Amino acid sequence: MVLALLLARAGIDVTVLEKHGDFLRDFRGDTVHPSTLVLLDDLGLAQRFAQLPQRRVRTVRLPVGTDRSMVTVADLGLLRGRYNYVAMVPQWDLLDLLAEEAGREPAFQLRMSTEATSFLLEHGRVTGVRYRTADGGTGDLRAHLTVACDGRGSLARSRPELGLRHFDCPMDVWWFRLPRHEHDPSGLVGAAGDRFLTAMIDRGDYWQCAGFIPKGSDAARRAAGLDRFMADCAAAVPWIADRTQALRSWEEVKLLEVRLDRLRRWHRPGLLCIGDAAHAMSPIFGIGINLAVQDAVAAARYLVEPLRSESVGLADVRGVQRRRRPTTVATQELQRMAHAGFIAPVLRGRQPLGSAEGARRIAGILAGSALARRVPAYFFGYGALRERPPDAALR
Repeated sequence: MVLALLLARAGIDVTVLEKHGDFLRDFRGDTVHPSTLVLLDDLGLAQRFAQLPQRRVRTVRLPVGTDRSMVTVADLGLLRGRYNYVAMVPQWDLLDLLAEEAGREPAFQLRMSTEATSFLLEHGRVTGVRYRTADGGTGDLRAHLTVACDGRGSLARSRPELGLRHFDCPMDVWWFRLPRHEHDPSGLVGAAGDRFLTAMIDRGDYWQCAGFIPKGSDAARRAAGLDRFMADCAAAVPWIADRTQALRSWEEVKLLEVRLDRLRRWHRPGLLCIGDAAHAMSPIFGIGINLAVQDAVAAARYLVEPLRSESVGLADVRGVQRRRRPTTVATQELQRMAHAGFIAPVLRGRQPLGSAEGARRIAGILAGSALARRVPAYFFGYGALRERPPDAALR
């Protein structure tokens, strides 16, 4: 939707296919980071975005040391500028805003209930997609360039020439909700228990919770019972012990099979992959949406002129990967380090971050240095590389 809006404002005919009939789904990741807030401001949408229901998160807190005391590891309030927070906005509201704004452009078209089912190929080049509508109708949509924005289940990932590379992940994630009380902490809160981790996102009247469990242990843990799961939660986060009966069944606990992977090539003639289609991210740091939006912004800047002249070629889509790949690789390497140094040890019942003395030293540095909290806050908010949209898309 971001890429379509940018291209349509630049006068490029663009069609978005969305297989669902609306955007009303539980996306689980509803974070709008400072980099995206700045983008919305550049596009003249800041005021309308501010009117959406939202919760602003400025701190990230994690348990550090043998006593698992809570330490603020990132404080976005220390960042300069207007957007020193992460906005927690229902993703369907953001998508509706982008779709409505793009709909003002005569070059934009959104086809709901329309699923891309395969690529059209001519002489080794992708020339569009074949689609199926909700009523069973089918058809072809031809394009100078097809952009795969369809996530980690992308059609493009079945193309062997793109070379999908997987990395080991020590965990899967359970998503669930718990009531939030007025006296609870605020912000993004992490906690660790016995072979259990949780990250809790402050959504105002409830907590959006992610429970980290060892990879492949979903069935066994469910068999142990919901009461055992809630006891693990309460052991990790003692202040939620008064609401352990809030979950009534396993239907309220959704499994996310965590993947960390990326394509060696994000493109082939006539095709470009961005976002999770090009690189599925771990939920660590919560920056998958941030990276995807920045991919879209970079793609728009690189592709506007070639698309205008209908001369887009392999060099143009290759340029997008050259621009975005280093940031993706660096971010995934940091996630792998977090997996190895923190997630995996806790899930195996060991001390994270090395020795207890090392953990205390880290806690002391974070508690005593605003700079030590500002650096991870900047990375969390803006990523490793900030992208600017094409001038033709600005308002």
